[in-house]
Amino acid sequence: MFGIFKKKSEKEKLQSQYEKLLKEAYSLSTTNRKMSDQKTFEAEEIMKQLEKLN
Repeated sequence: MFGIFKKKSEKEKLQSQYEKLLKEAYSLSTTNRKMSDQKTFEAEEIMKQLEKLN
């Protein structure tokens, strides 16, 4: 009920950012391959940060 007041942890923030970047990369993959590759690279960098937290 009071989950709306709970702050996200660093891990949750990174996870949502990772998912957002992958969705953007997928949508760009049909129109702009270079930007898609850039978004995928950024997502992989975030995944490395997530692995460091574990």
